Amino acid sequence: MRSELFSAENLEKESAQAGMRLQNSKMLKIELNGEAMARVGSMVAYQGNVQFQALGSGGLGKFLKQKLTGEGVPLMKVTGQGDVFLAELAKDVHIIDLEPGDALSINGSSVLAFDSTLQYDIRMVGGAGMASSSGLFNCVFSGYGRIAITTKGTPVVLNVDAPTYVDPQAAVCWSANLQTGYHRAEQLGLGTLLGRRTGESFTMSFAGQGFVVVQPSEEPPVMGSGQQQQEGGLLGGLLS
Repeated sequence: MRSELFSAENLEKESAQAGMRLQNSKMLKIELNGEAMARVGSMVAYQGNVQFQALGSGGLGKFLKQKLTGEGVPLMKVTGQGDVFLAELAKDVHIIDLEPGDALSINGSSVLAFDSTLQYDIRMVGGAGMASSSGLFNCVFSGYGRIAITTKGTPVVLNVDAPTYVDPQAAVCWSANLQTGYHRAEQLGLGTLLGRRTGESFTMSFAGQGFVVVQPSEEPPVMGSGQQQQEGGLLGGLLS
């Protein structure tokens, strides 16, 4: 049987080292020898002796935060030995290596999987969401290990070496040490009062030393206080 479908670029990527790697730009492969954490429902295929265990909100502390904030972390623990393939709506997949001292604040709808060696917590985003439809909470990862994130399209990584402003629904993740706030991007005037709007009322502001990852797509806004749509706001899908 012959077809371009069977070309080398579509064949399973093999490696002698366990862990996460890109199968292609839209799919993550975990060569599993132990355990990893993944977004619920993200598995598209697996080979070998692999078990999946739902973790709910990821512990009592996070369960309580979910009740208080309307946010949660529905994760599954993947254990065993074998190959696991993960994807999310054909979004682009990117792998980030965190080292001791690093901390990443991330839009929960962009989390695909991460090493169980990483720690995470639900935290309020300083100054963001106060006057916009984005959420008030984000997930902060720290420790040593890999995390796989998704973006809708090819992102831009902005180096925050000058005042930086980003649409809250396009912000994917940023250095957790950055100071965040909100900034009125639209000038008030007679046109505003007459209903002429730019659609860019407020943006998130970033200051300090670090980076911000911005995708070329905006997540739907949050509907209701403390509640997220399936993929809306700063926590969206995963943290819902």
